[in-house]
Amino acid sequence: MESSICSQSPAGAGANAGAGTGGVGGTWLGAPQPVLVVSPAGTVREANRSAAALLPSAVPGASLPEAAPAWLALAHQRLAAAAETAPPGGSPDRQDEAVRGEAGDRFLEARPSFREDGAVVWWLTDRTDRRRAELAEEEVRLERRRTEFLAEASNQLLASLNPRRCMEVTAQLAARHLADAAVVVAPALDGRLPMTYCGPDGRVTRHDVLADARMVPGLSEALQGFPPVPSRWIDPAAAPDWVVPPGFTGTVGSMAVTPLPGHGVPAGALILVRRSDRTSFSESEETLARIFAARAGAAMSAARLYAEQSAISRVLMRELLPPPLRPLRGVEFAGGYRPSDDSERIGGDFYNVHPGTGGDEECLAVLGDVCGKGLEAAALTGKIRNTVHALLPLATDHVRLLNLLNGALLGSRSTRFATLVLASAVRSGDGVRLRLTSAGHPAPLIVRAGGRVEEAATRGCLVGVLPEIRANTAVTELAPGETCLLYTDGITEARGGPFGDEMFGEQRLQDALAECAGMPAEAVVERVQMLAAEWVGSGRHDDMAVVAIGAPLRRRPGPAGTPARRAVPGIPPQEQHPG
Repeated sequence: MESSICSQSPAGAGANAGAGTGGVGGTWLGAPQPVLVVSPAGTVREANRSAAALLPSAVPGASLPEAAPAWLALAHQRLAAAAETAPPGGSPDRQDEAVRGEAGDRFLEARPSFREDGAVVWWLTDRTDRRRAELAEEEVRLERRRTEFLAEASNQLLASLNPRRCMEVTAQLAARHLADAAVVVAPALDGRLPMTYCGPDGRVTRHDVLADARMVPGLSEALQGFPPVPSRWIDPAAAPDWVVPPGFTGTVGSMAVTPLPGHGVPAGALILVRRSDRTSFSESEETLARIFAARAGAAMSAARLYAEQSAISRVLMRELLPPPLRPLRGVEFAGGYRPSDDSERIGGDFYNVHPGTGGDEECLAVLGDVCGKGLEAAALTGKIRNTVHALLPLATDHVRLLNLLNGALLGSRSTRFATLVLASAVRSGDGVRLRLTSAGHPAPLIVRAGGRVEEAATRGCLVGVLPEIRANTAVTELAPGETCLLYTDGITEARGGPFGDEMFGEQRLQDALAECAGMPAEAVVERVQMLAAEWVGSGRHDDMAVVAIGAPLRRRPGPAGTPARRAVPGIPPQEQHPG
C-alpha cells in the first residue's frame, strides 16, 4: 500500500531539513514513508524506521551502492555530479525528478530534495500495487493486440485457397507483426527449397534455392515437423545469405525458426529475422510465433489439399465430360451438356458415340444418367463408359450388352445405379436405320419430317439394381431431315417458368421438337438447350444432356461452281437456298 506521506511536497520536506544540519528531524523519523539522507559522496547519513525496515543495510555510515538498489545509487551519483556543476548558491536542474526501480519484491519511486549542507534527502514511495496494476493493464493490452493479430491472420489466411497466396500472406503477416523480415520455406522439391521472402518494406519475392536446410540450425527439423529450436540457440552470424530476404538492410541480430504444421504432413517452416538494434525474441514472442505458425500451416495445408483435389477434378472433367460429336459414317450426331449448379462440372449425365468394330458400319450412341453427383458418381460414369467400350463387339445385341454391364456394376458392390439408352445407327439408303433400347431411361423422341413427334416403343430395367436386365429394342427408320433425340430427365424435370416451380415437362419438350422438323441435328440440340436454359433462368437445375441423331437431307447438285442445295421438306425447290 502506498504511504499517505507521498502526497507531501519533497520541497517542503527539504525546508524542514534545513532547520538542522545533523540528522533527520523527528517528524521524518516517525514518518511511515521511507526516507534516506545521503551525503554527496554517497554515504548514508540517516534513515528513518521505515527505510531501515525496507533496506536493512542502510545504516548511517554505509555506502549507498551497498545499502540500496543499484538504480538508486546510480541516480544519486548522477544527482551529485549535477550538483557539482551547478552555479554557486544554485541547485541542479530537475532536482525533483523521480526515479523508479525494484527493491526485493517491491517497486519503489524515489524523489530527491536537497539540504543546505549538500546532502540529498531521498523520499521513497512504495508503488508496488500501482506497478502490478500497470503491468496487468499492459498485459491485457498486449493480449488484446495478440488476439487481434491472430484474428486478422485467420481471416487473411482463410480468404484464399491458393497455396502460393497463403505463403505470401504468411510471410507478410509475420514480417509486419512478429519480426523485421520473414521467410516461408516449403518442403524441398528436386533438391530445391521453395522460399517466399518478405522484408521490412512488405514486398514479397519468391525464389527456389538450391541449398541444404541443415545449414540453418533447426530448419531441417522444422521442415520435418519437429519442435522449434529456441532463437537464443541460433547464431545469426552463421546463417547463410539465402536465409535473409533480398533488400534487408542492417545486421541480423536474432533469428527464430518454427515449423508450419499441416494436416498430418508438415507444410513447411517459418524463419523470423530481426535487426541487431532490436531485442531478441522473448519466450512469449516465440510462443505467439508458434500459435501463428499453427494457423498458417493449417491454411497452407488446406490450400495444397484443395489444389490437389482441383487438379484431380480437372483430370476427371477432361476425361469424363461428354466429347464433342460430329457426323460419322453418313449419320448426323450432335450433343449438348450442361452440368448442374452444384456438381462442379462433374455430374452424373454422360454420352458418347462409338463407331462400329470389325467392319460393322453401325455406330453406337450411349446416353446415361448415374445416380448422384460428385467424384463417386464420376467414378461410376467412367466405369460404365469403359465397360461399354470394351463390350462394343457385342453391340449388335443391346440386351446382352446391358446384362453384361449390369453384372459388372453389381460385382463392384457399388450402391449407385444408372439409367441408359442405347442407339445403334447405320445408313440405309437415303435414310438412317435405328435400333433403340432404354434401360430405365426416358424413351427417345423421334421428329418426323412433317413435325410429328413420336416416342420410341422401348422400355427396360435400371442398370446396377436387379440381377437381370429386361428390356425391349425398338427398330425405326429416319427419313432424310428426320431426327431422333436422346435426353436425360434434367431437361424434362427442370423447374422454372413464371413462378420458378413448374417442370419443363415432356409435352413442352415435344412441342419444341415439333418446331424443329427438317433442322440438322446440331440445330435441334441448340434449340432444346436454349429453351431449357430460358425456362430455368437463374434457378437451380440438374444435369442436362441431349444427343440428336439425324438423317442428312438429300443434296441436289447445282450448276457448276455453285454449292449443292439441301432439300428441305415443305419448301419448294426454287425457294430453297444453297447450303
